[in-house]
Amino acid sequence: MNQMLLGAIGMASFVIGLFFLKFWRKTGDRFFLFFASAFGLEGVNRVVLGLFQGSDEHEPLLYLIRLLSFLLILAAIVDKNRTGRRDRRAESNGER
Repeated sequence: MNQMLLGAIGMASFVIGLFFLKFWRKTGDRFFLFFASAFGLEGVNRVVLGLFQGSDEHEPLLYLIRLLSFLLILAAIVDKNRTGRRDRRAESNGER
């Protein structure tokens, strides 16, 4: 049962990553690329966890992959906020 749930979570992560990839292709916004990468990594993490019988969720390598995916999400949020601040500053100065 545990492996089936890990597979379902992995598949859902890949599908969500594909949606974000589609939005990135339409808009060219790096925010969506960061999120697509994060969900792709999370999908890989869940599939690897489900494939290896002796794997534990708290193994350092699997934990680091999950940490990297969360750091990508955090980087996307920080990058989006910095980009928005620069755009507003340019608009207030009359640039475009």
